[in-house]
Amino acid sequence: MSFDKRYDVAIIGGGPAGATAALYANQVGLKAILIEKSVWPRDKICGDALSGKVVDILKDLEILNDIKKLDGSTINRIMFGSPNNKICEIDLSKSLNDKHIREGYVIPRTIFDYYLFNKAKKVVDVLEGFTVQDVLIDNHTVVGVKGLNQEGEVQEIFSSVVFGCDGFNSTVAKKLNLYKMDMKHTALGIRCYFKDVQGLTDQIELHFIEEINPGYFWIFPAGNGIANVGLGLSKKYIKKNKKDLVELLNVVIQLDYFKERFRNAKPLEKPKGWNLPMGSIHRKNHGNGFMLLGDAAGLIDPFTGEGIGNAMLSAKYAVKVLKEAIDTNDISARSLSMYDKILWDEIGPELKISTNLQKLARSKFLLNFVINRASRNENLKDVIGGMLANEVARGDLTNPLFYYKILFS
Repeated sequence: MSFDKRYDVAIIGGGPAGATAALYANQVGLKAILIEKSVWPRDKICGDALSGKVVDILKDLEILNDIKKLDGSTINRIMFGSPNNKICEIDLSKSLNDKHIREGYVIPRTIFDYYLFNKAKKVVDVLEGFTVQDVLIDNHTVVGVKGLNQEGEVQEIFSSVVFGCDGFNSTVAKKLNLYKMDMKHTALGIRCYFKDVQGLTDQIELHFIEEINPGYFWIFPAGNGIANVGLGLSKKYIKKNKKDLVELLNVVIQLDYFKERFRNAKPLEKPKGWNLPMGSIHRKNHGNGFMLLGDAAGLIDPFTGEGIGNAMLSAKYAVKVLKEAIDTNDISARSLSMYDKILWDEIGPELKISTNLQKLARSKFLLNFVINRASRNENLKDVIGGMLANEVARGDLTNPLFYYKILFS
């Protein structure tokens, strides 16, 4: 397979951030190559839920109708469970705000990512089975990448800019000395697909239970009678308390509150774990000739653990900034810093709120109070739904009076 000698952008990583970047790059006429170390289809350990932010991007790319046809589940409700087993159900179809999404989706990443990758494959050059080993630097500027192709041959790819979309263990970030394992700002999640879990409906379930505080246990319907089941906890907490997440998952599903639902359930795999780089700190995400996107930039929501939405949003803004940089022939760190500004102006306030919520969630009293209050307060339900749908004004999210009025109205 022959490739152009130089591209406007080399996109490293074919997940949602990389594939979305490729699709947007094609839209604005940029010459792109998408480089993925795996040969598709491949699994990605995740909760598989697509947030309102993801829905917005899919609409913008005009592919939402295609996504709706993929195997998975349509979600109409979100259920929150408190440590004292009170529940709050949010019906997306009954939002008080007409702008809020009316449904969400849970689609296994083997399916969702494969669709996006194949969509990108139709409009940009693609290298599968290519392991990036290093970044190429000339005059203090990233000018491409070097690695091994499927045949085991060393190959160099040159580009004006490199997008690091290669996840938590980003090779691009490591080679640029930007990768740092920070236990305080990293969580660990574990997932296992089950068949025949009782009580699966059109809702996703988030249970904030005492056994995994600070963290939560989830049950998401993934279609065809399959449930995506898992839990997430702070990596610092896990290490300090010597927790084994596989054992903890088994303990949780045998609790009185859940054991009847799992009595006849059959695991379809061994539980799998993965690291979640939280957006509770603002990491460096750009420099001369490069930008970091998605998990490589540490953009996961600290409260919900959701990362697909911010990954896809970062791709949209990275391409927007790249287009201007290419048109003005300026790929310096100063030029590409606009990516950081636009992105964090958008997601910074909500990540700050989520970080504070994650801290508050350590209090069983507050969790019980808020979830119990929300179960009886339609305004609070609507606010939570709006936050998940990415429709609550950022000015409201940063105003303490906003929460006071909602909680005590």
